[in-house]
Amino acid sequence: MAMKKSRYSFTVVVGVLTVLGLSGCSQETPAEKAKAAAASGSAATQAAGQAAVDAIKTPMDNARQVEGTLEQSAEQTAAKIKEATQ
Repeated sequence: MAMKKSRYSFTVVVGVLTVLGLSGCSQETPAEKAKAAAASGSAATQAAGQAAVDAIKTPMDNARQVEGTLEQSAEQTAAKIKEATQ
């Protein structure tokens, strides 16, 4: 009778540990939670990043246009000065 009781107790303990172990495996680790949060926030991050790029790109494009205009003006002025000195 004592052998059956200890075998039963051992089986119950192993069963409980197995259930706890399996339920613990289904939980996310902090790293997995952070990765999931980053994935869900990546759309918002990409939108904010694109807005920042656009905010920089538009003035840079305008500056390049002005730079091109200034170069043309300088070339025309240099040509006029060259003609006048000949």
